[in-house]
Amino acid sequence: MKFVLFKKSLEEGARPVYLFDGEEEYFKERGEAMLRAKFLREPTLDFSLFRGETLHGGALADLVAAAQSFPFLSEKRIVKVTDFYPSEREYEQYLRRYLEDPPPSTILLIVNSVPPKGRPFDLKKAPGVTWVDCSRGDEETLLRWIFTRFKQAGVRADTECCERILHYCLSDMSRIAGEVEKLIAYAGEGGALAAEDVDAVVYRDSAYKMYEMTNALALRNHAKYLSVQRELLEKGADEMALLNTLCAYYRTMYEICLLGKSDAETAGILGIKEYAVKVNRRQAAALGERRVRGLWQEIFGCINAVKRGELTPPSALLRVNAQLFFGGGANIGGTEG
Repeated sequence: MKFVLFKKSLEEGARPVYLFDGEEEYFKERGEAMLRAKFLREPTLDFSLFRGETLHGGALADLVAAAQSFPFLSEKRIVKVTDFYPSEREYEQYLRRYLEDPPPSTILLIVNSVPPKGRPFDLKKAPGVTWVDCSRGDEETLLRWIFTRFKQAGVRADTECCERILHYCLSDMSRIAGEVEKLIAYAGEGGALAAEDVDAVVYRDSAYKMYEMTNALALRNHAKYLSVQRELLEKGADEMALLNTLCAYYRTMYEICLLGKSDAETAGILGIKEYAVKVNRRQAAALGERRVRGLWQEIFGCINAVKRGELTPPSALLRVNAQLFFGGGANIGGTEG
């Protein structure tokens, strides 16, 4: 189930076994906090924590024993295990019997964050396990969350404000939650937010700055591109860092073109966020695959020219900027005179 459905399901009571996985740590943390607040009165006595990397062979018996223990003072006993990837054999020997008939007095909470090694048993297929999908929320869901949180706090914010928060935070729920709380404190109860307030308060990380730069190029807004680039240089980035980031950006864009898979599949293969795939794909479509490949190759060539001593980093960045601005009409090859 999606996380929003998990929240609603708690109104009817807890399931005996939960599996939280996905890249959004905020949902995992919030889910655990909700379970603890609703069912755990005495954490010292009724909460146990196990780390999956230490649970192999007979050590799994300790996990099962803890999960079979009755709570002392709380409504439920909560047994949490992190990054838990048992093998097929371990599942059959130690876990299957428990998961087929888990005691209602315990919540076994499995929270997975790191990718598994090898081919573990798929716990989502186990009987009695309720899988909570903690992957990145879609834009509509995240915008609804932002708007609702402001409304709960008595702060007025229009759609433009909510969208800016979403994009500045690259749809990362942990960052969104933090920035929204900053804006609530900034506005005060009964206050109102304008887009300019979001610009002043919300931190736009370097990944978003790179998006701003490349988006400005797509719109042929060279002044905006140079303004963002100058801001990055003033805040400590050097020319080689910008060149390497630009090179990686266009290489990723080209890889997305070559893969030809869905946003979710592409994100998994390349190890990046799904939102970043959407942004890259949109810009690649505007530029065309051939142009994307050419930019990547030419930026890479300038980086190598710096390493060979043929260009200084500032001159290499100037040449790359010329290529980005003027396309095939700019000559970025050769050596520095």
